Amino acid sequence: MFYPAAPGELHDVVMQYMDGVSGVDLPRAPKALIVPHAGYIYSGSVAAAAYASIAARRERITRVVLLGPSHRVYLQGIALPEWNEFTTPLGNLRIDHEHQAALLSQGEVIASNAPHALEHSLEVQLPFLQTLLGDFTLTPLVAGDASPRHVASVLAAVWGGEETLVLISSDLSHYHPYEVAQHIDRATSAAILNHSTQLSGEQACGAVCINGLSQLARDLQMNVSEIARLNSGDTAGERSRVVGYGAFAIHEPENHEPEQIAAA
Repeated sequence: MFYPAAPGELHDVVMQYMDGVSGVDLPRAPKALIVPHAGYIYSGSVAAAAYASIAARRERITRVVLLGPSHRVYLQGIALPEWNEFTTPLGNLRIDHEHQAALLSQGEVIASNAPHALEHSLEVQLPFLQTLLGDFTLTPLVAGDASPRHVASVLAAVWGGEETLVLISSDLSHYHPYEVAQHIDRATSAAILNHSTQLSGEQACGAVCINGLSQLARDLQMNVSEIARLNSGDTAGERSRVVGYGAFAIHEPENHEPEQIAAA
């Protein structure tokens, strides 16, 4: 439903989106990203811009922590799956058992396959990761009703160093006329850039996840930069009822002039 099922075609589609990114100007390579999760025809170009920003550290990334909202299952808190692998047309991805054990032992997440079984917000990110990175393990997390401090605590437990990339999967506003969506998404972007922990589901379907990342970024005194922002009216849809997409980077502050991080 969201991307091609044939491995060769899927790889080519991902590379077409990546090749369409000329470069991303950021002060530092990101430690964490906020990336949209719609069908590639709608949000693939914005997702590609986000992933292009990690080109400078792609060979050093061996762990990915991926957090998205639960769209189909009511969930109190945050859930890890009990599976050993996730599978896409591009192959299998190993679940990070060290992270899994650590989070479960702390009691801040639950083990449950149900919120993951039909959840697209995580799985649409995986082909981009499999195409761009080498060998890595995955920590897949789905959030339901959780406070910013709870989400921040879970992310902090698996934050790691330069070997770990943290991804928040979220779209922006849903089903407004084009100009209305632009206005809402502009305000949401400003809130994210200012480390707001009060986003609502009307502003972003992954608001719970973004709020937690914003809390942690505030705690760690990290900066947030916008990479790209469009909506489905800009990419592949009509403009009477659009969905917004934004890509953001969380990175260490830097005083010198931004360097260009070239696309892969």
